[in-house]
Amino acid sequence: MATMKAARWYAAKDIRIEETQIPTPNDQQVKIEVKFVGICGSDLHEYTHGPQLIPNDKPYPLNGHKGVTTLGHEFSGVVVETGKQVTNVKKGDRVAVEPIFRNPESPFIATGEYNLSEPLGFVGLTANGAFAKYVVVEDYMVHKMPDTMTFEQGAIVEPAAVAAYGIQQSGMKMGDTVLVTGAGPIGLLTVQVALATGASQIFVSDLSENRLKKAKEIGATHTFDARDKDIPQKIKEMTGYGVDVFIDAAGVQASFDTGLNSLRNGGTAVLVALFAKEVVHDALNHALRELTVKGIIGYRNIFPQVIALINSGRLPVEKLITNVISLDEIVDKGFEALTKDPSEVKILVDINR
Repeated sequence: MATMKAARWYAAKDIRIEETQIPTPNDQQVKIEVKFVGICGSDLHEYTHGPQLIPNDKPYPLNGHKGVTTLGHEFSGVVVETGKQVTNVKKGDRVAVEPIFRNPESPFIATGEYNLSEPLGFVGLTANGAFAKYVVVEDYMVHKMPDTMTFEQGAIVEPAAVAAYGIQQSGMKMGDTVLVTGAGPIGLLTVQVALATGASQIFVSDLSENRLKKAKEIGATHTFDARDKDIPQKIKEMTGYGVDVFIDAAGVQASFDTGLNSLRNGGTAVLVALFAKEVVHDALNHALRELTVKGIIGYRNIFPQVIALINSGRLPVEKLITNVISLDEIVDKGFEALTKDPSEVKILVDINR
């Protein structure tokens, strides 16, 4: 039996580098030789206090996956084998992967809203993922990359798609003003997308001075310490009446309140973060000011545009890479570093290192 080295999740704070079986694709699947993989915030949540999305008690209905899981869903690689019915890619294609599962029986598939199909699932969470030499994914997840794009850039397409989808769903127009709360990878990618889309002013709040510095480096016009109680007032003084768009990439009560209070009347809030706790919301204020508050999950129908934007150079996602490590280093220099060092933004694992 052929095996490969993989980073396997057993429980919170228990990720093991061990040998596991090399997967084989079925008729509608694609086998990929992995090049680079990003460590995502959801991977970090599984490491620190999982299981959250990993099916530990009941199998994931779409594939029967349960329990010990190879993590990793932000990745790029090369197609090495395709199932008999696969026609969209061929052996040798350089690809980035859109890891969200689609339930073929869901009514949302016919409308193109496949990210709303249930049960929600992702490669690397509800199926074995890419912290390994090889991974098998569904054919509809695979997107070709131009030869001019690097595999490092390809590994950041997935989180960039979250940011791009958030900006798209906000209805942001050229010249609009934007507040992003939370300067982690998604927040900083949102800054880059807002800039590429034509925002005139981009405000960013965070607790980390290092991350605020990074936000300024990539194009934020103003930054704030998230503990500052006067952020809404300061933003209104600088814009005249508040921002047009608020993106919550922090996901806590304080960020939610700061953002809504910083919006102009008639403005739009998009909740990109996965909130760990419930928030209290003033619905009367919401109604009187005609605010729009939208939630999003993942992305849909946007990967080709994100790949094109990165390839054009207008979305320089590689600027957010703060470290590249080997698979053997993934716990100490990956997960532990991200939990302890706020200067780390996006850590990539080079599977061939």
